[in-house]
Amino acid sequence: MADKPDLTITYCTQCNWLLRAAWMASEVLSTFSLEMGAVTLVPGTGGIFEIHLDGELIWERKRDGGFPDVKQLKQLVRDRIDPDRDLGHIDRASGGPEIS
Repeated sequence: MADKPDLTITYCTQCNWLLRAAWMASEVLSTFSLEMGAVTLVPGTGGIFEIHLDGELIWERKRDGGFPDVKQLKQLVRDRIDPDRDLGHIDRASGGPEIS
């Protein structure tokens, strides 16, 4: 891939969501360190929490009903930049055995 994708997380400073945004950014970088071009944090206001990948809105707190968990975020990124990649334990179902 010649051009590596850029991830942008816009977060509300009034809501004190910097640490949440930074944590999510670090999780994406730890998993996709060689695939990402940049991960950027953008301060905003008014309850905003949006995640864009190369300009495409992949998560919006208000639209999507809250914050993504790290599993969701990594799957969203993976599905767009390397759909065949196995994310290991993240892709495996969790929980106990099924009851029939």
